[in-house]
Amino acid sequence: MSQQLEKVKALIENREKARIGGGQARIDAQHEKGKYTARERIAMLLDEGSFEEFDMFMLHRCTNFGMEKKQFLGDGVVTGYGTIGGRLVYIFAQDFTVNAGSLSETLAQKICKVMDQAMKVGAPVIGLNDSGGARIQEGVNALAGYAEIFERNILSSGVVPQISAILGPCAGGAVYSPALTDFTIMRKNASYMFLTGPAVVEQVLGEKVTQEQLGGASVHASKSGVAHFACDTEEEVVATIKELISYIPQNNREEPPYVPTNDPIDRKEDSLNEIIPDSPNEPYDMYQVINAIVDDGKFFEIHKDYARNIIVGFAHMGGISVGIVANQPKMLAGVLDINSSRKGARFVRFCDAFNIPIVTLVDVPGFLPGTQQEFGGVILHGAKLLYAFGEATVPKVTVTLRKSYGGSHIVMSCKQLRGDMNYAWPTANIAVMGADGAVAVLYSKEIKAAATPEEAAAIKEAKKKEYDDLFCNPYKAASYGYIDDVIEPRNTRFRVIRALHQLRDKNLGLPAKKHGNIPL
Repeated sequence: MSQQLEKVKALIENREKARIGGGQARIDAQHEKGKYTARERIAMLLDEGSFEEFDMFMLHRCTNFGMEKKQFLGDGVVTGYGTIGGRLVYIFAQDFTVNAGSLSETLAQKICKVMDQAMKVGAPVIGLNDSGGARIQEGVNALAGYAEIFERNILSSGVVPQISAILGPCAGGAVYSPALTDFTIMRKNASYMFLTGPAVVEQVLGEKVTQEQLGGASVHASKSGVAHFACDTEEEVVATIKELISYIPQNNREEPPYVPTNDPIDRKEDSLNEIIPDSPNEPYDMYQVINAIVDDGKFFEIHKDYARNIIVGFAHMGGISVGIVANQPKMLAGVLDINSSRKGARFVRFCDAFNIPIVTLVDVPGFLPGTQQEFGGVILHGAKLLYAFGEATVPKVTVTLRKSYGGSHIVMSCKQLRGDMNYAWPTANIAVMGADGAVAVLYSKEIKAAATPEEAAAIKEAKKKEYDDLFCNPYKAASYGYIDDVIEPRNTRFRVIRALHQLRDKNLGLPAKKHGNIPL
């Protein structure tokens, strides 16, 4: 055999050695936990045969605590690029079979290389996290590695989409990279995220809690809002990433992908003409409205289990990818609060960063009152949503269905926050507050001065009717140009899509500045 053939053979052997990571026994252990390996996950996610790997032969440099005897080609992460649906993505997948996927200086360098390349080319970055945390044997070098990754998360933010999947442990400093990315997807009963684990919590606070209770997928998807999705299986995680990618552009210089549809643009939905109940306090389901106006009734919801009084997610309308923000009257009457404001603001800013038009469906009676909200800073959190809508320069189409009162009217993409097209249904009430509250404030003395309870009730009813006639309709706002048109509900799909077509070449900038100071 020639020397060249011997070297080719050695290359092939080294590649095979790298591909088995920490060895077959550790691969088997991963499978016994019901988990896939890093390479299996990449194969599931990317188009078949599209993966090109980087740095397969990199080794860690640590010699502390006998680490020089624990060398594996590629160290604890698999990195490279490939395609999803023919579109380029960059990817890294932590390999739990190699030193529990713990982050070394070398491992961080591999991840940073992928992120740097994604920024140069302009393509999404997907991180598959399954790691025991910082490699303790490397000390400050491991911490420096995390910081290098975080800095790239920050610089990439708003330039290329960043998606994190949590498929195993993710604790301590490791949690900050997913927190800095645009979307976080967790697997139920197999992944967790927390800064300090159950043992530390018990030691410091005397509180006994399990990993799942402290930082499981369901906790973060419903209570903290850290996770946007909680999936039952790794296959579901992969399917979620693929669907998410289908709605968003490659980078901030591109438009989101156009998806042709056979759903007629001028399709009328007669059910919408009767969906608003006669009683202003009776709820209805905003999902029915969304499903009625989007292409083929297909809506991809984000943060489904968190702050359910507001709905956010992606859809297509006339083939155009849009972000939808909608109040949900079935949950807390659709009021805004701390969590819903954060959720809405985060989503609006993502859409604006990546050129995705925003369609806002409004039915909001106000902000949730109470000491818990005020002490928790609802003023600041509500201002986040206000700031997000006001800063956004993408096409913004707002439809007011029913209530739109006070500060919550302003916050939900009103005309003065540079809403491009603001429509209202005939059932819309746009005012400082509802009739009951307004009459109690405006006519309290007159009502108290009434000779009998019957007279007081009569005054209330008369003044409520007067207020209703004046404000509990969309025409007062329309008379000032704050509403561009009052539309028939069944025509909502057609009017919104026409507005999006009109706004396709919208060009609106922001004042020159380094960046704004959003109320965080």
